[in-house]
Amino acid sequence: MAFVPLGLAFGALAVQSGLDWWWATLSAAVAFGGSFEFLLIGLVVAVTPLASIAVAAFMVNLRHVFYALSFPLHRVPGRLGKAYGTFALCDEAYALATAEKARSWPGPRILWTQFFLHAYWTGSATAGALLGSLIPEGVTGLDFALPALFTVLALDALRDLRGRRGDLPTPLLALSSALVARAVFPGQLLLVAFALFTAGLLARHLLTTTRRPCRA
Repeated sequence: MAFVPLGLAFGALAVQSGLDWWWATLSAAVAFGGSFEFLLIGLVVAVTPLASIAVAAFMVNLRHVFYALSFPLHRVPGRLGKAYGTFALCDEAYALATAEKARSWPGPRILWTQFFLHAYWTGSATAGALLGSLIPEGVTGLDFALPALFTVLALDALRDLRGRRGDLPTPLLALSSALVARAVFPGQLLLVAFALFTAGLLARHLLTTTRRPCRA
């Protein structure tokens, strides 16, 4: 249900930025890339070249490549179901479907979860766009709805990691990667942070494998 206020904020922000209401609906239904869609509003308003928008989309959504490595898409039945599951793979769907309690979920439940997330996002974005004209121009902070949602997802992930041996360094590694990227490459924070995080995970995996005693 967190998608509802987030979609309302996105739709209202799109209208307040000078875009038509249907733009929010089309973006939510076709792009379905929450964090990138917030960024896309500013890019469209600034008439950014298409090539620059494509590069930005690649950098922001690069995390989905890593999501696919552990997302239980193999449980989703049928080619059409897998195709939609790939399209509708978002942060919230990944957080729900890969949690400890979701390991017993059948494929249809995973697919329905993604469908309802998609429907909530599209419907609430449309409602926010249609009602956005009722929000006074002096209201600020609508764009903070997305960081707030990611904060909640991060806290839920930390709770899920509690009690697992060896998993505590993972969020610390992610935080340190983000801080280093912010200090050294502030203009390309997301891409550099993911590169550092991936390198750190690979290095930790190699060290763990090397230290593990061989069985006779």
